[in-house]
Amino acid sequence: MMFYPDQLLVCYGTAYTPVPYHVLLSPTIWENLSILIDMSTLNISEGIVSTFILIGIPGLEHIHIWISIPICLMYIIAALGNCTILFIIKTEPSLHEPMYYFLSMLAISDMGLSFSSLPTMLKIFVFNSPAIFPNACFAQEFFIHGFTDMESSVLLIMSFDRFLAIRNPLRYSSILTSARVTQLGLVLAIKSILLVLPLPFILKRLIYCKKRLLSHSYCLHQDVMKLACSDNQVNFIYGFFVALCMMSDFVFIVISYMLILKTVLSIASHGERLKALNTCVSHICAVLIFYVPIITLAAMHRFAKHKSPLAMIIIADVFLMVPPLMNPIVYCVKTRQIREKILGRLGLK
Repeated sequence: MMFYPDQLLVCYGTAYTPVPYHVLLSPTIWENLSILIDMSTLNISEGIVSTFILIGIPGLEHIHIWISIPICLMYIIAALGNCTILFIIKTEPSLHEPMYYFLSMLAISDMGLSFSSLPTMLKIFVFNSPAIFPNACFAQEFFIHGFTDMESSVLLIMSFDRFLAIRNPLRYSSILTSARVTQLGLVLAIKSILLVLPLPFILKRLIYCKKRLLSHSYCLHQDVMKLACSDNQVNFIYGFFVALCMMSDFVFIVISYMLILKTVLSIASHGERLKALNTCVSHICAVLIFYVPIITLAAMHRFAKHKSPLAMIIIADVFLMVPPLMNPIVYCVKTRQIREKILGRLGLK
């Protein structure tokens, strides 16, 4: 309490409430103070966010259960497609080559990306339960960003693989041995884990109050940090660094294809040019399917002032659901060896 000539300041926590001296003579003063304290306690407890709220598709909440049907089908097809790729590569000795090992890594990254978002997508669209605890949210964004970075790194290594196969076909098998491919896979996994490992911890140290509505059906670092009412400069800087690392992968992929194009143009035979470029078509499709939505989403999150919530949600869902769905289809259609092995297993050839 603090005394002044005409009033008394009563302090509770960090709040001071002025009470005139004549009120102290009121028989209900202690009852009034008790009510004041109870209200202060309520305000303090209400200020701290205990759960975040994820969002489905605004305006279509009444048909979420129907929207869940194609979503679940997409997850099932993605899981079956990537498991088929892994099974065929593992069981067919003729596919035990660097290119197909990298394709296996891509399939694993795709499955990780799918399963990272699956729990909250089911909660929202099937069970109509959009709430998520902060720790669960932080864990989800760790896995989503981790598998995203892993897929980005795998696509980069696959572009180097295509460049090496076209530029130095005679030395290809001696440079990219099975042992080196395994080592590359381990390095990529460790690098992705270490890169995104700080994200949940620097989010956890923030204070979240009042705002708790997220912009997507799952947790992303750049989305969660905007809910904080404390200084999030560290999150902004490190999040930008992580995004920069993934964008650098894309830059090196572009450089790789510029070198591939230069090498292909130096080949005399038109037929050999087409054959060389045809080996890159599947990978180019995978790169576009992955990077176009992720670059668009990152740019909208960080730079767009007037953005459509519906557009953000659709692009975010495309980013997580389409690459795991489309990559197996693209590689099965465009890669003759895999297509023939699958048709052979199905007894169609």
